[in-house]
Amino acid sequence: MSTAARLVAMLTASHTSLAVAESLTGGMLAAEIVSVPGASAVFRGGVVAYATPVKHSLLGVAAETLAAHGAVHPDVAMQMASGVREALQIGGEAAAIGLATTGAAGPDPQDGQPPGTVFIGVAIGSDVRAVAARFDGDRESVRRQTTERALALLEELLTA
Repeated sequence: MSTAARLVAMLTASHTSLAVAESLTGGMLAAEIVSVPGASAVFRGGVVAYATPVKHSLLGVAAETLAAHGAVHPDVAMQMASGVREALQIGGEAAAIGLATTGAAGPDPQDGQPPGTVFIGVAIGSDVRAVAARFDGDRESVRRQTTERALALLEELLTA
């Protein structure tokens, strides 16, 4: 069973909703989740905030944070994870979990960060955190590794 399938099963069993915000993964994370039959029971959807200004306008990432650090920063990942919960609320109820990816997929550096630098944000209730990762490989490999790590991280946090 894939990590995404295990996550969907866990979220379904606990009636817990999930929303994702993606930058460098460009929809790959959402695609992996919706590849699981039954994901619609728990998956609210995703926002691909690829352009930096969209992180602010749609997900509520502080303009000051983006101006000071750029989009590749742990604070941005955390604010994206929190923001997508609100952006994808239903009936005034925010998603229970927000999962976000931001980073530099390459081939060029972004915001002074070398290719392969990634931050994954997770917001579960009042617990909001970012995890840094560094991946080697080409652009597609970095995106794939980020998707896999984000799903594995959420699974780890939910089973801890």
